[in-house]
Amino acid sequence: MKASSRVRNLPTPSVQRLPVYLRFLKEARNRGDDVVSCTRIAEEFGQRSVQVRKDLAITGVSGRPKVGYRVDELIEAIESFLGWDVKTTAFLVGVGNLGRAILNYEGFVAHGLDVVAAFDANPTLFGQEINGRLVRPLDQIAATAERLRREEGRIVEMGIVTVPARAAQPVADKLVGIGVRAIWNYAPIRLDLPSDVVYEEVKLSASFAVLTNRLRRRDVAE
Repeated sequence: MKASSRVRNLPTPSVQRLPVYLRFLKEARNRGDDVVSCTRIAEEFGQRSVQVRKDLAITGVSGRPKVGYRVDELIEAIESFLGWDVKTTAFLVGVGNLGRAILNYEGFVAHGLDVVAAFDANPTLFGQEINGRLVRPLDQIAATAERLRREEGRIVEMGIVTVPARAAQPVADKLVGIGVRAIWNYAPIRLDLPSDVVYEEVKLSASFAVLTNRLRRRDVAE
């Protein structure tokens, strides 16, 4: 089976739970715990142990009966599976409130995400520095990528799109044009991308809809 097919067939909810398990495991390691069981993880998050076992199985690691998992081994397996054990070089386009928040969030560094440059169409932002990243004009995307490749040997693999919907497709086209292999889209629009570009759309309004619906149903029940 090709790797791309294997990735597409992975259960998305299981992948989404792995970072939650990872945070718990790192806390356990800091407490001095050497092993952890599926039952213990399940109790922490209100899940069934069989579900936790299935989630962890996609990383390729297996626990020992009646013992559990070695904490260090499980952390390493999850980080390797998620690709967080290697550095991913990224460009961010759109330095509005959301873009600034992403640039200022230090947690991504621990996951191997290195946003090396930011771009915007607003001339008043050019030259500003946000958490060590200089804001550049959109038309410098290709030149900046080439300079990184030539001077540092780094390839820009990911583009983070935080622009309004009307600008998202042209921005994505620019990023694909410099060879990015993944687009993380925060714009409220579906992008038309080549089939070999990995794509994830962050649906903030959909997530908010689920939250408010649950809140209203709880109010009715009470």
